Amino acid sequence: GTLLNLSVSDHGRSDSLLLSWDEPEGGAEGYSLALSSLGSGTPLQNGSAGPNITSFWFHGLTPGTRYEIEVTAMLACTETTSQTVTAQTSPSPVRNLSLSSSGSSAMLHASWAHAHGQREGYHLALYHSDSQTLVRNASILPNASTFLFDGLLAGSEYALKVSTLAGSSLASTSIHQWTAPTIPTQLRLSPGSSTSLIASWMGAAGAAWLHLALHNLLTQTVTTTLSARRGLTSYTFQHLHPGTQYWLGLSATAGPYTVVGPNATAWTYPLSPGNVTLSNAEEQSSLQALWSAPAGERDFYLVTLQEGEDGAPTRNISVGGDNSHVTFHGLSPGKQYSVQVTAVAGPYQASARSAAAWTQPLAPSGVSLSSQGSPYSLLASWEEAMGEGYVLALSPMEHPVKNSSLLKGVTNFTYKGLRPGTLYTFEVSTVAGPYTSSPQRITNWTYPLPPEQLTLSNQGHSTSLQASWRAAPAGSTGYTGTLWETKSQEQVRNMTVGTNWMNVTFEDLVPGRQYTLEMAAMAGPYRSLVRSATDWTCPLAPAGVTLTNTRRPLGLSAFWDKAAGDVDQFHLQLYSKSHPAQRNISVGPNTHNFTFLGLSPGIQYFLKVTVLAGPYRSSSHFATEWTYPLSLANVSVQPGRRPQELHVSWVESGGGRDHLVQLSVAESLSIIRNVSVPRGVTQLDLEGLVPGSRYRVEIISQAGPHRISSQTAIGYTVPLPPLSLSASPVSTAWALTVHWETPPGQRDRYLLSVKEEGSSAPKRNLEAGKDSTNVTLAQLEPGTCYLVGIWAVAGPYHSLPKNITGCTVPAAPTNLILTNPGSSSELYMCWNKPPGRRDHYRVILYSLSNQGRDRVQTLSPDAQNITWTHLEAGSRFAVQVTAVKGSFEASSTNVTQWTYPLAPANLTLGSPSASTLQASWAAMGQGAEGYVVDVYDTASSSHVGHMVLGGDARSHIFRNLSPGTHYSVAVSATAGPFHTSTPNLTHCTREYDALLA
Repeated sequence: GTLLNLSVSDHGRSDSLLLSWDEPEGGAEGYSLALSSLGSGTPLQNGSAGPNITSFWFHGLTPGTRYEIEVTAMLACTETTSQTVTAQTSPSPVRNLSLSSSGSSAMLHASWAHAHGQREGYHLALYHSDSQTLVRNASILPNASTFLFDGLLAGSEYALKVSTLAGSSLASTSIHQWTAPTIPTQLRLSPGSSTSLIASWMGAAGAAWLHLALHNLLTQTVTTTLSARRGLTSYTFQHLHPGTQYWLGLSATAGPYTVVGPNATAWTYPLSPGNVTLSNAEEQSSLQALWSAPAGERDFYLVTLQEGEDGAPTRNISVGGDNSHVTFHGLSPGKQYSVQVTAVAGPYQASARSAAAWTQPLAPSGVSLSSQGSPYSLLASWEEAMGEGYVLALSPMEHPVKNSSLLKGVTNFTYKGLRPGTLYTFEVSTVAGPYTSSPQRITNWTYPLPPEQLTLSNQGHSTSLQASWRAAPAGSTGYTGTLWETKSQEQVRNMTVGTNWMNVTFEDLVPGRQYTLEMAAMAGPYRSLVRSATDWTCPLAPAGVTLTNTRRPLGLSAFWDKAAGDVDQFHLQLYSKSHPAQRNISVGPNTHNFTFLGLSPGIQYFLKVTVLAGPYRSSSHFATEWTYPLSLANVSVQPGRRPQELHVSWVESGGGRDHLVQLSVAESLSIIRNVSVPRGVTQLDLEGLVPGSRYRVEIISQAGPHRISSQTAIGYTVPLPPLSLSASPVSTAWALTVHWETPPGQRDRYLLSVKEEGSSAPKRNLEAGKDSTNVTLAQLEPGTCYLVGIWAVAGPYHSLPKNITGCTVPAAPTNLILTNPGSSSELYMCWNKPPGRRDHYRVILYSLSNQGRDRVQTLSPDAQNITWTHLEAGSRFAVQVTAVKGSFEASSTNVTQWTYPLAPANLTLGSPSASTLQASWAAMGQGAEGYVVDVYDTASSSHVGHMVLGGDARSHIFRNLSPGTHYSVAVSATAGPFHTSTPNLTHCTREYDALLA
């Protein structure tokens, strides 16, 4: 058969198929068509087509169904040819597709109605709308009509595409939907300044948009609204009112969803009041505080009144935010006050303080003026009044005023050098700041002078006393006197005599008794100061004096009988002919025995008892007795003159013969030395001991058959100082290592002191163990010398110090810079000053172009730059700066630079031939590193030649130039990055010789 080349298409329609074929050769009389379900064999639709028709539509088919189509062509001579083809209709898309979050922030639920017709399954593709990324890809059975997407991003838009599958065809439907947003958490609102608030929150990724609304709670208006895209976590609200409370609301939006979030309130900082002053009010003891209101708002003002220079708060007053003054009443007069005004807004405050002010003072009260018995002075006193001090004035009737000023706290003043018997007026006022109170006044008299040289004497008698005196200088009309028994204060005699009397005798008095005579001169209404004289009648000597020995405790007891008359005390004198010390004891008048303790052992003593009555005495006969021997006292062990010696000393208490000194090492009880010394020796030097060691000393006293030991004494020998002390710097750090050798003997530890040379800073002290031989001193200043002292310590003693001076390595200069200021003979050099100290800087300039021409400069330790002059032009130099401290140095890195070259001299041009131009020049100074020759066409100013030459070049020929043309030539000398050019010189090339002919 003839092939018809059948083809089927649906042209995008799911219920139709278009069948097309090729007309067979020779044509056809017509066509018959039969459509049936694939595999059923039962025709569903029949059709026919006439000649010249090559296509046919089948309508009313089921979407997504496979069909079989047979085409029969009717040829000439009743022949036929048939051909069969299979085809499938396109599936139809799902219906009623929906995508819902149901309020969930992480899930979307998809549902649909099944597509009409047949299908093999569904394919679901979920996309994230913002990023256009595929989130889920799922294929499901043809009978499924729902699907749940979970684990999605909150507050995000998604696009779902549902495709119906049938064979190789598909039909798709799309829908968009949002997940519900999540609410941001931890919203905070805090002040940034007086005009700004800072809002911050957490969890901002769960919403597409955040909407913020800031409300002014004072005016109940919205101040600022803000919409921000996903991810913003903070925002600063500017240009707000100071001291104002604001409310911030936050909501989250995603598509159709809006969730109201948290809210917060905060105040902006208030501004402090301005121009705070404190001044006196119209009322007494009142002060008024004034201030100017700052910009913005506040809840109220807290006004604090502070007292004194230390500013102790004394009153607090709260006033409304619109007030600008407060008056404080009932304050203390004459006191210093200041005021602090605080603007309060919510939890925040801003304060300002005034200068000090004073209240008006009051005059002192309780003013008095007293002579206190003196003819030459008056004591003025008063009660303390509030203020800074006082102004005093004293004026006699016929003399000028005496003015004085006193500070606060003084409540009396003594005027000296006044005239006796004169009437004075005293005034006192209180001063407080700029104020002075009204004065208080009082008057009084000075006293007259008393009689002079009053005496009372017994003249050697035990029952009478004679009084004598000289007359007062002036103002006396007589004398009055009273004789008293001094002890009992009983009055014995009264006397009044005229001005011509100069003495009087009192008879029938008691022996050994003290009497006092008081006399005064009279002048006007006052008695002078009383003059008194005292004396005793002579006492009688004691009787029955004896002296006996007591063994325990060791001592001597004295006994005696009292004689007739009065006795002030008994004086006992105990002494020994063989001992220089003597004992003098005084006892009361009712004592008739006394025991002397702590006497020297084995010594004969003598006793004399003397009766004392005032300055007078009467003595008994001598009594004698011997004491028992006692142990030595005050045993002392001290270091000797050398570290190998101990000096032992003691105090002998008398008696005895020899003393035995026993020495032992303190840590051991074994005696290492016994030394016997005779009586009278009180010290001993022990030699050949170990330096820095602890020893025990005990002394045994011997007197006849008696021996007694002293208390044990402990002592140290002085340790030896360390040997071979040295101090060297640590190269890797600013430190010193101190070394020494261990000296002979013992010690408890070493002490070291470190002090910076030439500095007033205190020393550093540190310790080292007794076996140490070195210490590292860290954290020192670089390039600094230190005085280090070390000594050994044993007990309370230390050796002679060993001192040494060590210096740390200096710090190297940094950031060395060498620049050319545009000169051919100068270079400028500078560096950063390193920490620490140094003696000087050594700066070296190396000539890299001409070896052996180095220059060295020594600069002060504070220098930081130097300019090198008279250098060779066009030369390269290197510099280095070194900090020097003693023998130690620290150098910077090397830095190089060029001087500008000098321009070539004697530039000449010539044209050896028609197409050449020769330039010649001479070098200046030391020449240059190289030369650059440039040639220009003079007419067109175009650059036609450029040549770089070495430093030895002195000429160059440019070839292939145009004959008979003017050219301009410049030669530049180069040195490093710098160059200096000659002025341009113009010359013409020669014409061709033929042309010239």
